[in-house]
Amino acid sequence: MRKYAFWLGLGVFIALLAVAGLALAQPYRLRGSIIDPPQPAPAIALNGFDLSAQRGKVALLFFGYTTCPDVCPATLGEMKQVLQRLGTQAQNVQVVFVTVDPQRDTPEKIQKYTTAFDPRIVGVTGTEEDLQPIWQAYGVYREIRQGGTAAGYLVDHSARVYLIDPEGFLRATYPFGTPVEDLLSDVRFLLKP
Repeated sequence: MRKYAFWLGLGVFIALLAVAGLALAQPYRLRGSIIDPPQPAPAIALNGFDLSAQRGKVALLFFGYTTCPDVCPATLGEMKQVLQRLGTQAQNVQVVFVTVDPQRDTPEKIQKYTTAFDPRIVGVTGTEEDLQPIWQAYGVYREIRQGGTAAGYLVDHSARVYLIDPEGFLRATYPFGTPVEDLLSDVRFLLKP
């Protein structure tokens, strides 16, 4: 009976080692909606900010507006958590918040707004003519909804975070409510040499 238990235990141990070995042998898979093959990130050059100048860094890009009542502050709060949890690695990450409300979001207003979350977050705005091709290139939905608020109108908009690798390629997108741990894991993976 002891001999049988020994061999059974040894068999279970070997099986667990094999499963662990297979798990470790699997390549890392991004946790967001993967863009395969990766695509060059469309250009953004507004307010003295140039996305192409961020090469060598991971960029997290989000489209929203400063008077957004819910999604935008929640997402920027998550971006703050990502930057904080990265510690010194955060110097190799750029979070970018691009407005979908250029009528109200002046360069000063958007930068003050993003700085309130974390001074490392860059706010970008421009004219509607400047922003329209950027929204289109990133597939951003945007619609002004009039009335009923102290702000005068709301802007319905898509709420995805875009992950851009250090070479300037779009690698994944994340829906609203993606766990911070998923974003953090993917950013750390892309920061590895």
